[in-house]
Amino acid sequence: MKKKPGFTLRDVCGEQVIIADGKENIDFSKIISMNESSAYLWNSVGDDDFTAESLCKLLVEEYNIDEATALNDAENLLAQWHKAGIVE
Repeated sequence: MKKKPGFTLRDVCGEQVIIADGKENIDFSKIISMNESSAYLWNSVGDDDFTAESLCKLLVEEYNIDEATALNDAENLLAQWHKAGIVE
């Protein structure tokens, strides 16, 4: 999986949100708010391919949580990102 081009994580009034770049992508009904850990993962993967397993590894390393919890969280997050249309 990869991030779709044209989406950038920005700090807006202290909130981490995904913003679509470019006039053709403007749809204010689909602003995606990120919590600390999802913003960390978004920034960590950069433009590289990633999987639930690679996100799990990042969560375990950064937050020192068990693998089962991290994998469950990563799978749920990927499902949300896919539904929001910000990954492909």
